[in-house]
Amino acid sequence: MASGDTAAPRVLLMVTGGIAAYKSCFLARLLQQAGFSVRAAMTPAATRFVGPVTLQALTGAPVATDLWGEGQSEPLDHIEYARWADIAVVAPATADILAKAACGIADDIVSTLLVAFEGELVVAPAMNDAMWRHPATRANCEVLRERGATLVGPGEGWLACGTTAPGRMSEPEEILQAVRKVAAGLPVREVEFPAPVPSPWSGRRVVITAGPTHEPIDPVRYIANRSSGHMGYALAAAAVQRGARVTLISGPTALPSPRGLAGFIPVTTAQEMAAAVADALAGGAEWLVMAAAVADFAPAERAAGKLKKEDLGTGWSLQMTRNPDILGEVVPAAAPVGLKVVGFALETSDVEERALAKLRAKNMDFIVANDPTAAGAGFGDVEHTVVLMGPEGVLWRSDPAAKPALAAALLDRLAAVPGASA
Repeated sequence: MASGDTAAPRVLLMVTGGIAAYKSCFLARLLQQAGFSVRAAMTPAATRFVGPVTLQALTGAPVATDLWGEGQSEPLDHIEYARWADIAVVAPATADILAKAACGIADDIVSTLLVAFEGELVVAPAMNDAMWRHPATRANCEVLRERGATLVGPGEGWLACGTTAPGRMSEPEEILQAVRKVAAGLPVREVEFPAPVPSPWSGRRVVITAGPTHEPIDPVRYIANRSSGHMGYALAAAAVQRGARVTLISGPTALPSPRGLAGFIPVTTAQEMAAAVADALAGGAEWLVMAAAVADFAPAERAAGKLKKEDLGTGWSLQMTRNPDILGEVVPAAAPVGLKVVGFALETSDVEERALAKLRAKNMDFIVANDPTAAGAGFGDVEHTVVLMGPEGVLWRSDPAAKPALAAALLDRLAAVPGASA
């Protein structure tokens, strides 16, 4: 039977009988690494391409392969797995399963799960190009879209039949991004958060940035930093729990989007983050929390092709140009009246002095100072220590704590500052 409840968004990966089934193993691993809880189901045809034991090893759970409990799973798992999942992902989705899903046919474990499943559906078609062009296939896809399904691909590339044409299953990384966007819109589940209590954040429109930015050098290289996004994502989750309407603008991370967001905007570069912040503020916001680690500089030019070391010689000088100063330039131009701004200052020396200078220079209301090299602090999913400061100095010093606990404490401290929640 499907496992018990979990705080992580729950994904049921359904694999059907196409050569692209091998990619589903990579997708299962990416979903796990991104923090999703994953279960799998396979049609009998899919098991001819990938063994159920492979997906069992990747997900850590029995794989549903039949309706009768003769494989790894038990009878009625088509009901239990369907009830368990928040999101169902069909990858690869053959022409056969698209037709069954559109018509409500339930004659194997995957098609039966699709009929029993009432959550969000992500579908990644994969088939021969002639099958993809067939009017019935296109009509079936349109039916699924009209019912709210998210279709990813197919892409164009080398197919098993030996042609290069549309019909290739989208890459696992692209499907993961689609799942993350869907997850951002999931309603808050009681098991994930306690029931919201009366909070000054209730109904507030909050924009939060998170993660690093990637500044491309060429098609395969980029400049980045060690930001993992954990702090920004924890702040977004804690704000949702407190009843805020949260828009999360995120640079590239491996994290699942918190549930219950009002909006999730993925970006890559500092330029894209600046534009996203300006748009989000123009749409109305009462708080902006800039937890992202935005690159100060980017390569002046992006090479069209991969730069070869043979061409670069024994040294390499990379010309850089300054990125937009989001807090110093973008926010003042786009801020609605009454916007309260919280910045972050990551420093490795004179932490509080530098943070306070940044707060005053950029006219912020609050700043969170932190030193990732200090004892009890660090990047990623580790305990961390922060100092919350206002224009007059220190408001609160935290003890080392996990970032979800820090995020909750920061929001509660901010709400308690006189006049902050007005």
